[in-house]
Amino acid sequence: MTRILVPIDGSEQSDDALEYALEEFQSDDITIINVIDPIEAGYTAQATVPGYSEEWYEQAEEEAETLFEEAQDIADEYGVTLDTVTEVGRPSRTIVDYADDNDYDHIIMGSHGRSGVTRVLLGSVAESVVRRSTVPVTIVR
Repeated sequence: MTRILVPIDGSEQSDDALEYALEEFQSDDITIINVIDPIEAGYTAQATVPGYSEEWYEQAEEEAETLFEEAQDIADEYGVTLDTVTEVGRPSRTIVDYADDNDYDHIIMGSHGRSGVTRVLLGSVAESVVRRSTVPVTIVR
């Protein structure tokens, strides 16, 4: 059985990547990962308010759970139960490290996810994953 890791972030591209994984690998082990990037908390004026980081993190975890529920709704159409994981860190590094540390065979991800300041400052997560990954990476457009 092939172990597939699919990063999700709520973007249309990550949904497309999940659907591709479900269509092509539905008999395999599919895990979806959402990476909470603490850098994102630093781009708001509220980040300096005491206690904000805890509130921000709790909100990010809730958003991840919502993403997981939505992804499972999609997977239900294919008769697949997804494994889920939430990690904290820089997305590209965290995705690659998680795949390596947990013996995944393949990463399937969207060509790009979020846009705006985060994408401009951090560059393309997909490109970085492709460059750093020790396992095959499929980019879905």
